[in-house]
Amino acid sequence: MNILLIGSGGREHAIARKLSMSKKVSKIFCAPGNGGTALENKCENINLISIKELINFAKNNSIDLTIVGPEQLLIEGIVDAFNEEELKIFGPHKEAAKLEGSKSFSKDFMKKYGVKTAKYQVFENAEKALNYVRTEEFPLVIKADGLAAGKGVYICETLEEANNAIKDIMVEDIFNGAGSRIVIEEFLTGFEASILSITDGNVIKSFISAKDHKQILDGDKGPNTGGMGVIAPNPYVTDLHLKDFEENIMNRTLIGIKEENLNFKGIIFFGLMITNKGTYLLEYNVRMGDPETQSVLALMDSDLLELIESSFDNTLNNFKIKWKEGYCCNVVLASSGYPGVFEKGFNINIDDSVKDSIYIAGGILDSNKKLITSGGRVLSVIGTGKYLEDSVKEAYSKIKFINFTKKYFRTDIGKIENNNI
Repeated sequence: MNILLIGSGGREHAIARKLSMSKKVSKIFCAPGNGGTALENKCENINLISIKELINFAKNNSIDLTIVGPEQLLIEGIVDAFNEEELKIFGPHKEAAKLEGSKSFSKDFMKKYGVKTAKYQVFENAEKALNYVRTEEFPLVIKADGLAAGKGVYICETLEEANNAIKDIMVEDIFNGAGSRIVIEEFLTGFEASILSITDGNVIKSFISAKDHKQILDGDKGPNTGGMGVIAPNPYVTDLHLKDFEENIMNRTLIGIKEENLNFKGIIFFGLMITNKGTYLLEYNVRMGDPETQSVLALMDSDLLELIESSFDNTLNNFKIKWKEGYCCNVVLASSGYPGVFEKGFNINIDDSVKDSIYIAGGILDSNKKLITSGGRVLSVIGTGKYLEDSVKEAYSKIKFINFTKKYFRTDIGKIENNNI
């Protein structure tokens, strides 16, 4: 099969590598890909971005299946556009993609179908939002409704912080239209967990859990990032937590998908907060998470392509996803200064002994076919082991074999105790 894989991050490198292991895959075209996918087995980067360009490429190059990595094109309706041309594509239709694209839509969906989530209010008027927060207990969580590159969520400890957040999002419009509507919700205390899953619209099959480390500094301090590391499975998630998740979140989400007639053959990412009152849903994503994907796929023992095909064949219910024993630790190596201002264009040197444990994110090939830094999060290095401590030790032991100027990473991924209930 010829596969078209859309995206350019570490998530896409991980998907490409996993797909390349399938005997059914002959070629993977990565659009636009990165320096990692350019060097990956069976892969070729193509410099295409627009939906129209991608459709034409799929038609003219005998593409059997298109897989969408990032959220933006899903929200713009790429799946609808491909389906209109009778092209096979893995992902939700535009209406279903609103589960990620609009926080107010997703919260209203949760409320309608009894998905356990924090109480909330939606506002389209800044003055009404400012009046509301004066009457509420703190902390509060304030979210821009639309996509804001992972930066549209504010945890406000005081009224002053809430007022500033509302003004930034709604008045100053710092997210370029994504904050014309906001969601204000109660703050939940506990620990976060990520659960990726796959659906064919009739059933949802969950993957193993994961624990993301979002903040830039050790000890979960400093500003939020796209993610500085992941451990999988999440060691704090118990069977009782999973049962609560399945009954009160996953199964109710499936009921909503069916009732709303949402066309959805793709990935659902459940962002959870586990509290002493149970498991709550913070958000949906309608694609794989980054950097969760790098850890989760490293532990998947099943053929990813066969799993995806089962969603199209409506045989997902009978597909048993196999997992390797043990844990995976993913440590993200970033450019110093990220998530603020950082320099790029530095050579990335990776010893051959660890290259199979690396997923490139912010790295491209220069004119001499050398890897250079091009983003804030440069790459992920993974370690696996029977026990969590083994996977953490292995991941960190490999970092000395990876070098680039201004390399930065957290030293406590998988080590920090943050079970806050």
